Amino acid sequence: MKLSQVAAQLYTVRDHCQTAADFAATAKKIRAIGYPAVQLSGVGPIPEDEIVAILRGEGLTLCATHEPAPVILDEPEKAIARLQALGCPITAYPFPHGVDFSHPAHITTLVRKLDSAGAKFRAAGLTLGYHNHAIEFVKFQGAPVLDYIYAHTDPQNLVAELDTYWIHYGGGEVIDWCQKLRGRLPFIHLKDYGYTTENKPLWCEIGQGTLPFPKIIAAAEQSGCEWFIVEQDTCPADPFDSLRISFDYIATNLVS
Repeated sequence: MKLSQVAAQLYTVRDHCQTAADFAATAKKIRAIGYPAVQLSGVGPIPEDEIVAILRGEGLTLCATHEPAPVILDEPEKAIARLQALGCPITAYPFPHGVDFSHPAHITTLVRKLDSAGAKFRAAGLTLGYHNHAIEFVKFQGAPVLDYIYAHTDPQNLVAELDTYWIHYGGGEVIDWCQKLRGRLPFIHLKDYGYTTENKPLWCEIGQGTLPFPKIIAAAEQSGCEWFIVEQDTCPADPFDSLRISFDYIATNLVS
């Protein structure tokens, strides 16, 4: 992994991205930390041309986005138009809102719609991914739902945006999943898994938790991963400080 492949997921600093002025200040801080790229998620209603101009002005690459789940499934043309306006080639379905994984029909409908939407993205020269949480590790037909999702969609229509924290939280092995999705893993969320003194799991900065990131990075690279995106759902204090801690660890210990 090269430093030029490392990005910050803006969901981490979402509270600082709700207006154009705040977004501009955030972009400047992200670039000053050293990140060369960002993923767009959790950002307020800022016009696409302003987002593009702000990021370009700071020298930041927009490597990916998250688009609203209902839009991707039911109005994919809107998501496609937004990606085209942003000049961004790839997005991910962020969370299965409204999908009850205890009902088989909900699962099969979700997968069918994902494949159909992904075909439309592909026809437009774009790529649709799936961002997992732990919920996808409930069993369906004898295996995790996540297995079913990838087994029943065309690899050309749906790729993976694996999330290291949620795979581990759900009981999966991150390295195994990287290997399983070889050739289908263009981006990954790097998110460390730690514990509180009350024995409760928590999100923590890269290198501050329990996940074996050198091995994870190696496995993801072998599977063709192009973007390594740092995300932290909640931070103990200033989220920019957390992004800096993660970046410094990556720059010192993980890049080649």
